Amino acid sequence: MDEPERGEDLGILARRKIEAAVIAPIYEEMRAAFGEERAREVLRKAIRRAAVAAGAEMAARAPDGATLESFKAILPLWTKDNALTIEVLADAPGVFDFNVTRCRYAETYRAMGLGAIGDLLSCNRDGAFCEGYSPDIALTRTQTIMGGASHCDFRYRERKEREPKG
Repeated sequence: MDEPERGEDLGILARRKIEAAVIAPIYEEMRAAFGEERAREVLRKAIRRAAVAAGAEMAARAPDGATLESFKAILPLWTKDNALTIEVLADAPGVFDFNVTRCRYAETYRAMGLGAIGDLLSCNRDGAFCEGYSPDIALTRTQTIMGGASHCDFRYRERKEREPKG
């Protein structure tokens, strides 16, 4: 019997907990070898790169293309197992605004003693995943629970036309 591809039966919260348990000692070694600032930068870049790739992979599976509408349809992957409690503020063509009022990702990292890098392990992924999923979708977020705010404010917009590069 084949194993599920990339652990798809496992919720993202459970995957992130496993990943964090592996990353924690590596991060500590990096910190000891070349300091906190550089260790954070290496971790940030590596996780961001992985998130962009995951977004592109998910986009390739979108049956009708990588649009904000197909993006909305995959949100349950992140909320599975009550990982996030969200309050949808606006859901219309080209717009998706919601607040996260409870984040079990943040709670999990803090419980694991990884609150200091929780932003890198989780929040860092959001915009990067979106970037990999579609350059036509923009995320604006000004605060996170992991950063000490009462909620995370996710504001997605589908661009009418792609912004010129450079």
